[in-house]
Amino acid sequence: MNIAFVFPGQGSQSIGMMNGYADFPIIQQTFQEAADILEQDFWSLINSGAAEDINSTVNTQPLMLIAGIAVYRAWISSGGRQPSLVAGHSLGEYSALVVSEALSFADALKLVRFRAQSMQQAVPEGMGGMAAVLGLEDGIVELICHEVTSSGNGETLEAANFNSPGQIVIAGHKNAILRGIELAKAKGAKRALMLPMSIPSHCSLMKPAADHMRQQLESVTLHSPRIPILHNVDAKSHADTATLKQILVQQLVSPVRWVATIQALPAFGITHVIECGPGKVLMGLNKRIDSNLQHISLANSEAIKQTISNLNAQ
Repeated sequence: MNIAFVFPGQGSQSIGMMNGYADFPIIQQTFQEAADILEQDFWSLINSGAAEDINSTVNTQPLMLIAGIAVYRAWISSGGRQPSLVAGHSLGEYSALVVSEALSFADALKLVRFRAQSMQQAVPEGMGGMAAVLGLEDGIVELICHEVTSSGNGETLEAANFNSPGQIVIAGHKNAILRGIELAKAKGAKRALMLPMSIPSHCSLMKPAADHMRQQLESVTLHSPRIPILHNVDAKSHADTATLKQILVQQLVSPVRWVATIQALPAFGITHVIECGPGKVLMGLNKRIDSNLQHISLANSEAIKQTISNLNAQ
């Protein structure tokens, strides 16, 4: 039996999202550590803040990193075994880097805050966005994006997240997205709808952010991962630190290949996929990608304790 840990990104945040872990002191300790590093009280933010503040990219990105690491620390402190492999969905890849010891928690927090600010500044408010398309094959969605982008008005539409079979997120200029939604519905999509995100992540509009990230990473120390990481960009594992930095830059302008990532797990001998963080977003996607794997979510304290007990019994 080999386990892989996967870490969620933006979209899993919510008010009170850590309430289910109240009996793990290390959870709040991790939030305090992050507060000391970034000089911001994220614990108060998730417990008494406004939803719009939690959903602001510059808060959401460090918040989800803190949450993922806090839950992982709770797992380890309870006697949970170390994973054989790690991965993270978009922003979640930074949690995977920390767990693999390729990146320190402090450096990851600072990088993620910088990443969020760079992404927010890359495209003016209201100009870009993202939409989910459900029920169409990948190739059809990619053709829609190509058709919209090639229409000659200078606007871009690209496939940004391959989340599960029949669930793709598109990103680009807002008007291009609205046109893409129309075409998707015309071609038989079950649903096509705008997402509550003003930043067109994982597409070429993020090139300014990628350029800034490249410069920022020059002063950051990375190490060869102690646990293999499967990356969003290519669903492959890399040990070279120069390559890791390039992947973190490329990730901003490339689609999240989550389907390919989960499909790659059996080749590494993985039998159990554990979502590490609040919510069950990834577990739902993962089940649709490969139902032969065992899928688990550490969505609260009881889930952590029960999963450790079940794995130890096998």
